[in-house]
Amino acid sequence: MAAHASAPKGLSDCREAWVTTLESLAAEDDRIVVVVNDSVGSSKLGGFQKKFPDRLVNVGIAEQCMVGVSAGLANGGRIPFVSAASCFLTGRSLEQIKADIVYAGFNVKLVGQSSGVAYGELGPTHHSIEDFAWLRLFNTLTVITPADAWETAEAVKWAAAHEGPVYLRLSRMPVPELNIENRVFRAGQAELVHAGSDVTIIACGTTVHLAASAAEALQAEGIGARVLNMATLNPLDETAVLAAARETGAIVTVEEASIRGGLGGAVAELTAANHAVPVERVGFPGFVPTGSVDWLFKEFGLSPEGIAAAARRAIGRARK
Repeated sequence: MAAHASAPKGLSDCREAWVTTLESLAAEDDRIVVVVNDSVGSSKLGGFQKKFPDRLVNVGIAEQCMVGVSAGLANGGRIPFVSAASCFLTGRSLEQIKADIVYAGFNVKLVGQSSGVAYGELGPTHHSIEDFAWLRLFNTLTVITPADAWETAEAVKWAAAHEGPVYLRLSRMPVPELNIENRVFRAGQAELVHAGSDVTIIACGTTVHLAASAAEALQAEGIGARVLNMATLNPLDETAVLAAARETGAIVTVEEASIRGGLGGAVAELTAANHAVPVERVGFPGFVPTGSVDWLFKEFGLSPEGIAAAARRAIGRARK
């Protein structure tokens, strides 16, 4: 789970999928431009800059300006992709995202890089675990967090074609490809990863493959865990969540983010209002300490073992 300069065997760096797809789209559509905050390297955009030097704007370390520039470009008919570390993109320029992009309805694609706790040892200033809570409040902003490289590429294609603001949340940690046949990316719709009727595990981003591993372990115990990949947090697939509540009676949410206001918060709000069932939220409870990605994930239960334990707790609560 630790960050690597190149992905280990069997794992893929979603940032590679993002830039490869973006370059392909830009070759076909000269409206596509990129705006960055001195983050060409961390965004893997060196190749894009060489191929399209006049279509990459580097504003320096000035995130509020970066978002404002992107709004102007969109107003002029371009399709700007704004790429920056998600902790700075969403924290420092939240007002500009709110007023310049979402309220104005501009066609800007915000790409949060190295999200969650991917910066690990750099600590709470660089952890980006609040972005879901901030951004899902904007009902016209589509929020997507892909689970693997394939889904990343499909999400970038979808975002480029979609008319309206989008936030793509990407990680720097390599992840395995999900083993799902005949996949089709549909924004706003949950993807079934594993069937089950005893409990539902709803995960997103870097945690989906961990949820799938937990479901396999639970299956060996005779527990059928449904796993949903909730790549789109806004709009949330309410139909899938409520079906899970009715059909399995217990839910676990898993996210590399704060459980307050993020995926866990969204699912708890929806079920409490429409079909109340036990909801166990796996993620971060608030500020988390400095530490390696591996340690942070294990410490806060973001592991197959931790997720399986949460599933057992949810089932136990449902049976009381």
